[in-house]
Amino acid sequence: MNDTVFATPVLINLGAMGLRLVSSVWEALECLRSQWPRQDCLEYRRATRICLDALEGWISAAKARKAFALAAKQAGVLVA
Repeated sequence: MNDTVFATPVLINLGAMGLRLVSSVWEALECLRSQWPRQDCLEYRRATRICLDALEGWISAAKARKAFALAAKQAGVLVA
């Protein structure tokens, strides 16, 4: 597995845990798995799968970032 840095980090607000700047595919996946407020929605599952595929080299970091940002928006944690 190879981690890839995002061209532009994604800023999210995890409530009591505060703000987090997610800068890579690995960070996004770790955040999704351990700190995500809603793990029962389609965008969460999609972002998790895409991040795993990006770590394996099947999908670009840009696509993983986009999926992560969409999941963050749906979960209400994306900071614009």
